[in-house]
Amino acid sequence: MTVLRKLMTGLLATLLPLQAFAAGAPAPQGPGMITNVIFFAGFIVIFYLLIWRPQAKRAKEHKNLMGGLSKGDEVVTSGGMIGRIVKVTDDFIVLEVAEKVEVKVQKVAVTAALPKGTIKDI
Repeated sequence: MTVLRKLMTGLLATLLPLQAFAAGAPAPQGPGMITNVIFFAGFIVIFYLLIWRPQAKRAKEHKNLMGGLSKGDEVVTSGGMIGRIVKVTDDFIVLEVAEKVEVKVQKVAVTAALPKGTIKDI
């Protein structure tokens, strides 16, 4: 028991001067308010540039594509079907995928408009 008591006393004797010295020093401070605001603003700018703007650009291009569809255009659907537009309504189009074979498709499913004559080349 005395050996343990001597070890504890020696340990406390070595730590007490360090604690007394550390008590007078000011506590370290974290980042200031301005740093937090700058970090948050940078995060918003990165979010806008990498996610929001490209997505809005794609949505605008797709909306223009759907609005510009007309009879005779050759298109590709999201399912990979290629056809010529025979009829256009508000929400649907009728595609001719083969001679006398017509399929009704939603306008939203059109992913790309092809140049004229592409179907003949395939």
